Amino acid sequence: MRKLTLTAALCASTVLTAQALAQEDLRIVEEPLELTIHMHWPRAQGYDENYAVEKAAREMTGIHLKDATAGRNSTDSIEAMNLLLAMGDMPDIVAGHLIQQPVNQYGPEGAFLPLNDLVKEHAPHIQAFWDSHPGLQEAISSYDGNYYYIPYLPDGEFGRAWYIRQDWLDKLGLEQPQNVDEYYEVLKAFREQDPNGNGLKDEIPYFARQWEDVNRLLNLWDARSSGSDTYHDFYVNDEGKVVHPYAQEAYRVGLKNIAQWYKEGLIDPEIFTRGSSSRDYLLSEDLGGSTHDWFASTSGYNQALADKIEGFNFIPFLPPESAGGVRMEEHRRIPIKPDGWAISYSNEYPVETIKYFDFWFTEEGRLLANFGVEGETWDMVDGEPVYKPEVLNSDSPVNSQMYLVGAQIQRGFLQDYRYEWQWTSEPARKGIELYEANDLLIDQFLGVALNEEEQAVYDKYWPSLRTYMLERQQAWILGSGDVEAEWDDYVSTLNKMGYEDVIEVMNSAYSRQYAG
Repeated sequence: MRKLTLTAALCASTVLTAQALAQEDLRIVEEPLELTIHMHWPRAQGYDENYAVEKAAREMTGIHLKDATAGRNSTDSIEAMNLLLAMGDMPDIVAGHLIQQPVNQYGPEGAFLPLNDLVKEHAPHIQAFWDSHPGLQEAISSYDGNYYYIPYLPDGEFGRAWYIRQDWLDKLGLEQPQNVDEYYEVLKAFREQDPNGNGLKDEIPYFARQWEDVNRLLNLWDARSSGSDTYHDFYVNDEGKVVHPYAQEAYRVGLKNIAQWYKEGLIDPEIFTRGSSSRDYLLSEDLGGSTHDWFASTSGYNQALADKIEGFNFIPFLPPESAGGVRMEEHRRIPIKPDGWAISYSNEYPVETIKYFDFWFTEEGRLLANFGVEGETWDMVDGEPVYKPEVLNSDSPVNSQMYLVGAQIQRGFLQDYRYEWQWTSEPARKGIELYEANDLLIDQFLGVALNEEEQAVYDKYWPSLRTYMLERQQAWILGSGDVEAEWDDYVSTLNKMGYEDVIEVMNSAYSRQYAG
């Protein structure tokens, strides 16, 4: 585990900007240069040339991005990327959501330019980041040792936390649960002792707005639900081998208990169907008791519901110790995302383009990418970027406001945690400090780059394996089957479907990529 104080984290987030050449000339070209871009991500299927951030960057650098996004009629970024590759007529820049895998697959085949030398020769701010963060360049590299995209780089460490209705605990005379057995007793009390006081047995002890977060309960029996901030991901076990959490013995034990909790009504009966509105609905109706969700947005309900529900107090609490005595938080912000941007083979201005990518790592570019345009959405106050009151006090979330002006979008840039800290409520800040003080975070699996043969094995087996795993998982939780009775057949089926072959190529790539 690696511990970093919040103050140190914030200082680390700005160390590069302190090193940046504040007085440097940001102009890249004398005459305006247009570069086409494919930018597809969940919130926007296309690049808006009228973003306030785009206009400001254009003035600073002389480079103007022109939208050339494929698959604008689909919200599926992978589908859009496949369409773009099939068309063959590539724009200068390919950007957005989940580009790492296709870029690493087709980069060595010539579809994208390797960036190693371009960055070393023409992008000093990006190179400074790689030099100060050893291991991350290797993590995004393809099987040939080159890297082909500049990633979106999140800042900060803490993302999600365990939350509980402290006002319900107080009403029932209960302490915050410290281990899995105490957590069970608390959820049971929430279910049976009417903490919302309406005389009905309508409380939902545990809920989640992403159904996948029901799998976080696996941690309470020393199993894993994922190895990264992506649900259902592989992880590296104690022996240094890549495995999948849903094929481990601890998973059988954990899922058996989750199924029992579901049967007893301790887990939302609509956990798989209620959807993203579950947090809004269950909290505003005084029905939800506990969840696992993001610090900043979840703590905001204390203020939002203060006038509606007397004494409402939904706060972070420490993860309960597992059956094996381990207290840990599985989710953390991953240091690199599979999102960002790459330079296509058809780009006639690779040097200018990599200099443009580097602009977003300068002090001015990073402020622009994170906070929007100075004077419009934020001001510099005592050397710190501070959002204007109308931004912080708007009914619209700050991140949504940023998306609309072209900040915080999935270009290759280094996020600044000060952007989020400003709209993180006091209860969430205290929760982050609590988690930080207890050294809860664990290492993440940063992925692997498969070569052509490995990729063929992965593509042949993994999609159907994953589907089968999730189908059985939901069936067992819902009671349509018995994980104990069916476990041996399940493991046998996984192996027949190619699980061992997938694990072999994952470990082959992992050894190659991270050796030494």
